[in-house]
Amino acid sequence: PLFSNNNPYASFGATLARDEEQNLWSTPHDVTHTEADDDRVLYNMIVVRNQLDKDSEEWQKLNYDIYTLRQTRKEVRSRWKHILEDLGFQKEADSLLSVTKLSIISDSQNMGKARDILLKLSEETNIFPTSWELSERYLFVVDRLIALDAADEFFKMASVVYPKRPIGERADNSHKTPQC
Repeated sequence: PLFSNNNPYASFGATLARDEEQNLWSTPHDVTHTEADDDRVLYNMIVVRNQLDKDSEEWQKLNYDIYTLRQTRKEVRSRWKHILEDLGFQKEADSLLSVTKLSIISDSQNMGKARDILLKLSEETNIFPTSWELSERYLFVVDRLIALDAADEFFKMASVVYPKRPIGERADNSHKTPQC
């Protein structure tokens, strides 16, 4: 070739756009994006959307659904991070929430307890949106909290910060901050 571009950053913008498209968990280069069922659902939505004409109503609806699902995931992760930081895990919050296909359950005997706590969080708090299907990712996080002997405190804090509202009660956007 007459011209050679050896600049390693030449395709940086294209790489970022590609990462954003494939980025199902808001983490760049997330290699686990199709490992869990909820990741596959989002991935399939993206594949279907990309096969549609961008001007079509179906593309716009699917694009909105994808955006909404991503925003919901970000919000749930933010809620978990908020509670972890309130419990004193400021420096560890991101690593406690980081789950990859290489993550393992620390103790198989904790699996039942982790499932129970996750289900209890889902039923007795608003840490997850009403339409949320429990994610396998948070099972790993709860397992880590059990290993750190912080799972019960996490549940108590989640109950205070994100209390379950009776059906029909209006939700306001303010969060109750626990008095520590």
